[in-house]
Amino acid sequence: MTDDEFALSRRTFLDRVLLASAGVGMSAAAPWAAFAADDIAKGPRVRIGVIGTGDRGRTLIQNLNKTRNCTVAALCDPFEPHMTKARAYVPANTPIFTDHRAMLDARQVDAVVIATPLDLHARHTMDALDAGYPVFCEKAMARTIADCTAMVTRARQRGKLLQIGHQRLFNPTYLNALKRAQAGEIGAITQIRASWHRNRSWRRALPPGGTEREINWRLYRDRSAGLMTELATHQLQVTNWFMGGLPTRVMGSGSICFWKDGRDVYDQVALIYDYSDGRKVIYTSMLNNARYGCEEQIQGSKGTIEPELGRIYKEVQPAAVPALAKMRTDVQAGRKNTVPIGGATWFPELPITTPGDSLGWGEYDETMLQFEGFGEAVRSGKEVPGLLAQAYHASVASLLGEQAIDEGKALAWPTDLLTF
Repeated sequence: MTDDEFALSRRTFLDRVLLASAGVGMSAAAPWAAFAADDIAKGPRVRIGVIGTGDRGRTLIQNLNKTRNCTVAALCDPFEPHMTKARAYVPANTPIFTDHRAMLDARQVDAVVIATPLDLHARHTMDALDAGYPVFCEKAMARTIADCTAMVTRARQRGKLLQIGHQRLFNPTYLNALKRAQAGEIGAITQIRASWHRNRSWRRALPPGGTEREINWRLYRDRSAGLMTELATHQLQVTNWFMGGLPTRVMGSGSICFWKDGRDVYDQVALIYDYSDGRKVIYTSMLNNARYGCEEQIQGSKGTIEPELGRIYKEVQPAAVPALAKMRTDVQAGRKNTVPIGGATWFPELPITTPGDSLGWGEYDETMLQFEGFGEAVRSGKEVPGLLAQAYHASVASLLGEQAIDEGKALAWPTDLLTF
């Protein structure tokens, strides 16, 4: 498939999701894809109440506005500067709340979207579930593994939908990559290298009335695990997905290496996740060099897939070593010449620079599509299959990684997690 064939339009986009997710094995690996991409049934739009109108909350509002089956029907945020910005994206008569419980009690919405700081996810989610609402909560799920488990348990107890925001699960490029990996195009996957590198402090200027821990909550451990929950969670979901399983243990190291500005979350981390049969995921993240950015390198015996870049590469046999060939010729001819023992002529195992083939790449509205899936799940009363397990395990993996770094030892995958 060429890049042009993957050009974005709503209909083309939905068709591509269906095309990418069709095939043997995909119904088990991505059961949500066809469900979410199906034609949206006619009927009243699902009224959504959004709790949290910071940068991420406003992005979600804009994506909700693109859907065919949802509408933003209420906003909640106690911080007026955020609320003022968010009101620009909704009708002027949209109800506004400063207390999420007041919004829940008003009974003016059908479902709730939560985009608050991480440490508030569990409380806001369980309050909404207890009030009888389906919930879409941004990733990561919660600040602790215990709270992640409690959120799923509460949703089951209340018989209510809980969906977590992992938009790569809906991206046609990733679905196409998974389909081709499962078809054996890159052989047995034995290692995945993933990274998310940035070159900025992550610190935000305080607006009038804002407090440090309210605005820069990502930098403090009581509110966030920093790189592990805000970034790594995305990619650990991808690695679990392509590995077709869960880690068996994790070890790692982290430090505050560059941004010594009072934060207490790491500004760089490096971890190794073991999977069955000796397979590995190597994950790194940092905040002072953006050269390699955000990427996953899914490495098999026959090739490599880089879904973030939308490319698939066939494994190329190394070229003949020129120095060895020259030495063989010299020996046969009886000549005595200098033998190089370094450089590309002796060690040709340099990075392969072939362009690879396209998996289809573009600015996909996967966040919009996950909301259309959520809207249909709310209408039907049936959760989009497979999503919650993916999110739960990704959050556990990120939090277990943080714990392994803190304790300085390898930690086994928990045996007391929920089953799906």
